[in-house]
Amino acid sequence: MLEIALLLLVLLCLLLASGLWIALALAATGWVAMTIVHPSPGLFLASAFWESTGSWTLAALPMFIWMGEILFRTRLSEELFNGLAPWVRRLPGRLLHVNVLACGIFGSVSGSSAATCATVSKIALPELKRRGYDERTAIGSLTTSGTLGIMIPPSIIMVVYAVAAEVSIVRVFIAGMIPGMLVMGLFSLYIVVWALLNPAKQPPPEPRLSFVQKVRQSSQLIPCGLLIVGVIGSMFAGLATATEAAAFGVLGALILAALTGTLSWSSFRDSLAGATRLSCMIMFILAGAAFLTKAMALTGIPAALATAVAEAGLGPYAIIAILTVVYLILGTALDGVSMIVLTTSVVVPMVQQAGFDLVWFGIFIVLLVELAEISPPLGFNLFVMQTMTGKEQTEIAWASLPFFCMLVLTVALVTLFPALVTWLPDAVLSR
Repeated sequence: MLEIALLLLVLLCLLLASGLWIALALAATGWVAMTIVHPSPGLFLASAFWESTGSWTLAALPMFIWMGEILFRTRLSEELFNGLAPWVRRLPGRLLHVNVLACGIFGSVSGSSAATCATVSKIALPELKRRGYDERTAIGSLTTSGTLGIMIPPSIIMVVYAVAAEVSIVRVFIAGMIPGMLVMGLFSLYIVVWALLNPAKQPPPEPRLSFVQKVRQSSQLIPCGLLIVGVIGSMFAGLATATEAAAFGVLGALILAALTGTLSWSSFRDSLAGATRLSCMIMFILAGAAFLTKAMALTGIPAALATAVAEAGLGPYAIIAILTVVYLILGTALDGVSMIVLTTSVVVPMVQQAGFDLVWFGIFIVLLVELAEISPPLGFNLFVMQTMTGKEQTEIAWASLPFFCMLVLTVALVTLFPALVTWLPDAVLSR
């Protein structure tokens, strides 16, 4: 059985290396696996494609993507920067903290790492450069803080994992809150330490603002804050499912775009077209992965691998260490969605066998995808920042390295203290 698994892995790698679409490579590998145990794999192919894309739960995915596309075309990033800036002027590092906070807030309404990185960087980079902040640190903080778009719910990656692993989307969303805040805290902590060690690389302090002036300038955050509370709060309170909250989010994003004067027929059409393209790509990949998952289940390969892991006597932490290395290697060549759908059918039985909570494992994978987003040669955020700055990818990767280490520290903390992930969803949903 393990020999068959190895042959299928080699086949999948060859198909991917040939340049074949990921969805077709998955389906073709599933077809070969299915022929081993069933004479008519076509029936399973049709049913797998229909079941994977005809899910009501999965309807949340295109809605969240559309919400992010709408907001991408508003002045939200400019308003975030201006609204947050007054409150961090006295902290060491000053406006560099706005990069982290703005990416965290925008990520909570966009669900996309690349969109968060590009949108906030478009405003923050010129402003920080104009005021004399260290460009290297600014680039590193923006590149890595952009990954908060997939950690702070609602997150597209979280929806994909929840559907693939058949766990609650709302539970995964809630589970990402504390780790997301932890990542933001560690990023800001590094900025504070860096600023204290490098006072000469910061501009002179700006004039103090009164509390009233700060509040008046921060009033620009109110529309975005209301949208976040409406989307995430409705799920936390149990008033709406993830799909219903996504629909409310789209409506709120349209209203916000209209209020800021950025809603036009052209922007509406562009946002809908962008959401359609990305949603179709992800759902096509999910369909191919669903067929591969069904084929693998019928061949018994995942169960055999889980049994082999159990019989090998590896401890839970050894399994997690191996999976960490595997995902980091995958992250150098694949995007986050592909990483998840390629591995779920095999990895989930192994994780369950080892006694790990699947919601915790989902957040663990999301953190590894965050690391992959800033890992050369195919880190999406590296490409985004390369486009924004015109600098070499290696230079951006080196600038991101300290923040990369903060993400590694977060992975270690949630592994050693799983309650950081599981406590909040248990507390909120057990009421």
